[in-house]
Amino acid sequence: MAIESLENKIHQAGGPLRMLRGARAGAHPFPIPPQFTTWQDEQKSWRETAVLFEQRHMTDVYFEGPDVRRLLSDVAVNSFAAFGPMKAKQLIVCNEEGQYIGDAILFGLGVEKVSLVGGPVAANWVSFQAERGGYDVAISRDENALVNTGERLVFRYQVQGPRALDIVSAAHGAPLPRIKFFNIGAFDIAGVRVQALNHTMVGVPGQERTGLEIWGPAGSGPRVLEALLTAGEQYGLRQGGAIAYSTTALESGWFGLVVPGIYAGGATKAYREWLPARGLEAGASLGGSFASDDIDDYVPTPYDLGYANIIKFDHDFIGGEALRRIKTEPHRRKVWLRWNREDVTRLLGDALHSPEQDRPRYLQIPYGVYATFQYDAILHAGRVVGISNRTGYTVNVGAWSSLAMIDEELAADGTEVTVLWGDPQGARLRPAVESPHALREVRAVVSTRPLA
Repeated sequence: MAIESLENKIHQAGGPLRMLRGARAGAHPFPIPPQFTTWQDEQKSWRETAVLFEQRHMTDVYFEGPDVRRLLSDVAVNSFAAFGPMKAKQLIVCNEEGQYIGDAILFGLGVEKVSLVGGPVAANWVSFQAERGGYDVAISRDENALVNTGERLVFRYQVQGPRALDIVSAAHGAPLPRIKFFNIGAFDIAGVRVQALNHTMVGVPGQERTGLEIWGPAGSGPRVLEALLTAGEQYGLRQGGAIAYSTTALESGWFGLVVPGIYAGGATKAYREWLPARGLEAGASLGGSFASDDIDDYVPTPYDLGYANIIKFDHDFIGGEALRRIKTEPHRRKVWLRWNREDVTRLLGDALHSPEQDRPRYLQIPYGVYATFQYDAILHAGRVVGISNRTGYTVNVGAWSSLAMIDEELAADGTEVTVLWGDPQGARLRPAVESPHALREVRAVVSTRPLA
């Protein structure tokens, strides 16, 4: 059988879990240099001065036509009552059962034109619904640099930190126009007309306007970058590399990559047949100590990810009936876990010095994720109570930490839990996971607020 679609690939692998567990992909890569100074210096800069990240890893998908607004309203959990040109929002999509599929930033570029920017999962789902539903919408894609065989259409730079606005103002040569949070503005840098979204991907407590995401025509990107870097010299601007970038979500609390609700069930079969066999969804890997034979145990709802405030029932949308039904049911909650310092130190040392048969899975510093979807089991009183997802270290937290989804009754500051570190299935199926290695328990403390 020719492997032409995700559905074909799942069938050949013997099921979605066997496909994901056996995939060779590691953590999602970022196509920029690893470091420009040091990852520690770059992490510190977004807290104390500012950092500039180039975002070539993002996919831009454009939807244009008279049915754009109706399409978005039909597929997204968000309300569009106040959405329009020069506004943005975090768009979230689900399947019919209310299971999370993906999210991306939605940019209002015109009355009938928007773009979805981020990972391709959410945009792929919206594209499928647009085609299947016969909406009068044209779709065009600006693929990310990891898969783009031609030239990118736009450049995209993120300037974040307490001096971000000073730096961009200096590059502009005058005070910036007032841009409200999650709104879009336009101005010139180095003679290039650019647009900018006011939002934060790292966050500085007490400061709403901590960053701008700036984009424009790709051919002008180098000129704008040079102007930003030159203007930033007096403010301590650092250019951020892939190592530091991978740790930003540990502070902001954005999960980003969790198993989407597309891999099983009749309701999404047509979508699996539509998706290619070489896309992110088909090549993604699943790693970690959390183990279940049911793919649904890996798929969260938006409630589990902390998106309850984004779901609005002022419109009918895919998954809306299910989300309304389960709204009052118990959910897992998004929390941060601060890992025990002594346990982390012991884990790092044992990975280097223990006998091979007792050696734990290596904890890569500063970002310990080694699969597309990282799922480590969280234990409390001898039972599994949640999933630890992104994990790593930032100098701003000053400790090893992770993002997690945990049973609601345990989502309280100070709750003590245990993270089970290791990947027994991966050691058998994936060459990138050490075999053999020993599972290790790491103590951790729950925080309902960002650790930085």
